[in-house]
Amino acid sequence: MAEDASDRSRLRRVLELGSTALALAGGLVLTGIMLMSITSIVGRWLLSRPVPGDFELVEIGSGLAIFLFLPACQLRGANVIVDFFTSGTSRRVQSWLDAFGACLYTLVAALFAWRLIFGGIDYVSYGERTMVLGLPLWIGFILIIPAMIWLALVTAYTASRHVRAALR
Repeated sequence: MAEDASDRSRLRRVLELGSTALALAGGLVLTGIMLMSITSIVGRWLLSRPVPGDFELVEIGSGLAIFLFLPACQLRGANVIVDFFTSGTSRRVQSWLDAFGACLYTLVAALFAWRLIFGGIDYVSYGERTMVLGLPLWIGFILIIPAMIWLALVTAYTASRHVRAALR
């Protein structure tokens, strides 16, 4: 039994490390967006020369950052939960409902990862690019896929934690 708990603890540490690394990368992306936006605003105001394609970079970077934050948010239980109907139920019932929700989230994350892979492949074959900078659109898909796969792993782990809590 102690070995099982040790394996879970090791898995938790690995998931925590990966999720934290993704969240830090998301923070760096947001910091880059902020600095680029400031540069563009000041450049537009002082020199009438904004950063070309600034809105494209904000769109891509914001989407990427959001996906990078999701695993850490799930692992820490920081997602918004509306418990109006369940606040009066037993801890066991709440754990089962949390497990159900985490299982659904796992399915959605896996489905998104799967479809993002094929969406990225389609964008590569189409050769579609952004209007101003001419960046290939598939880049956004490729960058998001690892975060979605990691999210699916994290949500599966949190679902199993909730099931264990419900069975206690």
